[in-house]
Amino acid sequence: MSVEPIKQPSVLVVDDEVQIRRLLRVCLEKNGYHVIEAATGIRGLEEAAQYLPSLVLLDLGLPEMDGLEVLRRLREWSQVPVLVLSVRGHDEDKIAALDGGADDYVTKPFSTGEVLARLRVAQRHNRDQTLPPVFQAGDLKVDLANRLVRIRGEKVRLTATEYSLLRYFVQHAGKVLTHGQLLREIWETDNLEKIGHLRVYVTHLREKLERQPSEPDMLLTEPGIGYRLVVPE
Repeated sequence: MSVEPIKQPSVLVVDDEVQIRRLLRVCLEKNGYHVIEAATGIRGLEEAAQYLPSLVLLDLGLPEMDGLEVLRRLREWSQVPVLVLSVRGHDEDKIAALDGGADDYVTKPFSTGEVLARLRVAQRHNRDQTLPPVFQAGDLKVDLANRLVRIRGEKVRLTATEYSLLRYFVQHAGKVLTHGQLLREIWETDNLEKIGHLRVYVTHLREKLERQPSEPDMLLTEPGIGYRLVVPE
């Protein structure tokens, strides 16, 4: 389904409290924002993928999927500014949200004036590095929002580590990624002796994605440096 582009700055409000959503809608629309609502974490991710909002207001205590997990999943493909609105006021909650990719944190109850001010700051700092929710290059199609991988139209089952590795290649498609970069990102280690471990997982990906794994044309080796996901012209 095609979606008409929204010219106003758009805010996705993900909160299970109807009253909070109603309050924010009135306040935001009065100040020139287009508002999209979601009452659950899963629905919030779906709306984020469909509408690509300018900003996200995210509660942490959500049904179906906790707000921290929503944030983690969102950050796999989007750098949209996220302002957390939560009753959780402990430092550990704030630290977990900020470390998880939130740009700001406001404790409920809040003043709408403060929320608007923090949204303006977030807009000024907007990194605008959101990837398209669906990446497609040649035979490969990766739905980043739903973590679905297809090759030549067929669904591919990947382990968690295989998917994390492929997602990182997709996020940097066309660029050479060094062994060190990949080890730090996927295995959180600087130990280059683990390159053999990396090679095993690259081999697994090739076996699942390439027409001829022994002669890959998608996931190429850069001798002595690392690997590159080819983006066909």
